[in-house]
Amino acid sequence: MMMRAGEGGLVLSSTNLKRSTSILHSTRKLNKQFTVSTTLLSTALSESLQFQATKRKFSLSLLLGLSNTAISLLFSTPSPALNVQDEQLDLKRYTDDKQGFTLLIPSSWIKVEKAGATVLFEEMNKGINNVGVVVSPVRLNSLADFGTPQFVADKLIQAEKRKESTKDAEVIGVAERSGHGGVQVYEFEYMLDSTRGGLKRIFSAAFVAAKKLYLLNIAYSDKPENPLDSSTKMMLEQVLHSFDTPSSI
Repeated sequence: MMMRAGEGGLVLSSTNLKRSTSILHSTRKLNKQFTVSTTLLSTALSESLQFQATKRKFSLSLLLGLSNTAISLLFSTPSPALNVQDEQLDLKRYTDDKQGFTLLIPSSWIKVEKAGATVLFEEMNKGINNVGVVVSPVRLNSLADFGTPQFVADKLIQAEKRKESTKDAEVIGVAERSGHGGVQVYEFEYMLDSTRGGLKRIFSAAFVAAKKLYLLNIAYSDKPENPLDSSTKMMLEQVLHSFDTPSSI
């Protein structure tokens, strides 16, 4: 920074002083723009994932926050499960051109309205089994700003374990793939044992496109007395891998 000698000692030149003041003003303005509401998140998650000043920490907090918001939406007040054998489900394409995403869903599952969810589908009479999507605007271009898939998975599990309702959570698989137009997609699979519905298998995917964060959460009961069978698991994986932007985006 340029300085010159004066009667009172060294002083900043007027040009650099103005420039420094402008930079400070811009930094304060940027920090204000990154302030977001966490009213939909659990108290435990809000305390553990405080939004940080840096872009990466803010972005990671937003991703984990949306993930747990989506999971809370999917697990709340499920319909009672029936003691019947799951049938092999056909899949159909669902596309939301307005929000800019597409995915396959079980054709027999019904669409339900739930505050905070962009879209939510539930298995008939088995609301604990569901597929939901949450879309939120962000100021980023890629998931690379959040960190690697493994880094995000580790933070997600840590956040899950901090929740009062969680008994246990364990990562099963982490993957990364390219979507339409080279969109970077992260995929996660993990087990979640919770007081809110018991043991579940969770499949999750996330990507950033057109300044929006897209998060998919698939929840399916996986209790010891009625474990997730291989054919149903393959169907859920098809849903997971189908989550993408429409080809026209």
